[in-house]
Amino acid sequence: MTQPFAQNLITTFTRLYRYAHLASMVGWDQSAMMPPKGNEARAAALAELQVLMHQTLTSESLEGLFKGAAAENLTEDERASVREMRRHWEEARRLPERLVEAQSLAQSRCEHAWRTQRKHNDWQGFLGNFREVVALARQEARLLADAKGSTCYDALMDKYEPGMRSVDIDRIFGDVKSWLPELIRKTVAKQSLETVIQPQGPFPISQQRSLGLEIMKVLQFDFDAGRLDVSTHPFCGGVAEDVRITTRYSEDDFMRSLMGIVHETGHARYEQGLPRELVHLPVGQARSMGIHESQSLFFEMQLGRSPQFLALIAPLINEHLGQQAAFDTTNLATLFSRVKPGLIRVDADELTYPAHIILRFEIERALIEGEIEAEDIPAMWDEKMMSYLGQDTRGNFQDGCLQDVHWPGGSFGYFPSYTLGSMYGAQFSASMRGSQPDLDAQVLAGNLSFIFSWLEKHIWCEGSRWSTDELVKRATGEALNPAHFRQHLERRYLGL
Repeated sequence: MTQPFAQNLITTFTRLYRYAHLASMVGWDQSAMMPPKGNEARAAALAELQVLMHQTLTSESLEGLFKGAAAENLTEDERASVREMRRHWEEARRLPERLVEAQSLAQSRCEHAWRTQRKHNDWQGFLGNFREVVALARQEARLLADAKGSTCYDALMDKYEPGMRSVDIDRIFGDVKSWLPELIRKTVAKQSLETVIQPQGPFPISQQRSLGLEIMKVLQFDFDAGRLDVSTHPFCGGVAEDVRITTRYSEDDFMRSLMGIVHETGHARYEQGLPRELVHLPVGQARSMGIHESQSLFFEMQLGRSPQFLALIAPLINEHLGQQAAFDTTNLATLFSRVKPGLIRVDADELTYPAHIILRFEIERALIEGEIEAEDIPAMWDEKMMSYLGQDTRGNFQDGCLQDVHWPGGSFGYFPSYTLGSMYGAQFSASMRGSQPDLDAQVLAGNLSFIFSWLEKHIWCEGSRWSTDELVKRATGEALNPAHFRQHLERRYLGL
């Protein structure tokens, strides 16, 4: 951009990106490396940085710059860039500085304490910090909702899924709830007749780590622009130039860490594939969390758990973990497609996973809208876990409503992005197969270039140039169509 008003906007948002870079790195360190006694000082430092970013983004001078840019002769791409800057500015200026600071402090305090409280099944202790996180989230939601003319929950969800509304989610999830229970029942009955050999551990963490690093190489992760570490809850952080992913290990179960790495590598490849010349501006960053999750869930579910990919990496599994009958290619495909309703979302199979998301969506929406209080969450959780998954979680907070980092971290409105991501991922896969019918054979042969080229061309390099619907239409020929997700599940699990 050479126009003066637009150029001044670029200068401001480049500064914001650099601040965000620092915030992301110290946040990663807080979760992965920081000693426990550093939390109070780190929380204060992060809050200070969040206030500085908020001040920069809400500067009075920006309003004049946006008015001036609107009158400048900009290209279509430049207008898209200004549009995304303005969207971030309009949302930020609706929130007072004191609220931004209070939220940062409360969320850091709650998330840090949660790590210990979850281990000790300490719901009552957790509530002490969590009530403040909820109260502040409701304040934010009300301010945003009043400005946008939306519901409180929709105002928070809009931060992760711009343009999506809970009425849309109700329609999509309502459809899933109409056919998912029967599909789970049929699949469990079918798989009960199958023979599967369970892997025999223990699997030393050092060997699991070396295997994970090899799989990341297969998935073409750029190690000059990122790294793998360990955290309580797996995540992908950092920035496009320096992506940090984490996993967690259990010596009894290598499958959890392996698929966690595949999942987070999907997030990382998206970040590494964003348009580098624009990544310092909102238009060059990820379109939505649903699209972000589509990449991780495509990597894990569409690709990672496919029989062809598992056959491809079987030699690596045998090399790093030691040969055994369970690592036969046919048995691996059976192992990684087992369907068994369970307690833990991040360990859930592909088929039961949407039920975990639906119940969280229904609970957090009721919480933000003031229909329930924080104290009511366990009872609502217990009822929905039994109804949707047949699991008894009474008194088991560790494996129930304390299991996720999202709520202690204040990320209300995020959960729908996971199932939206599964649906986008299935739709992208269907589009790929339509243009490359021998895709499975290519994966089996170790040729993943078509997959990565397709994602780079249609998703990664587009950043936030288009709305989510327009991005998906341009990639696949239609906006989100959940039918692709159902077809994928029926084909994989019932052979339909």
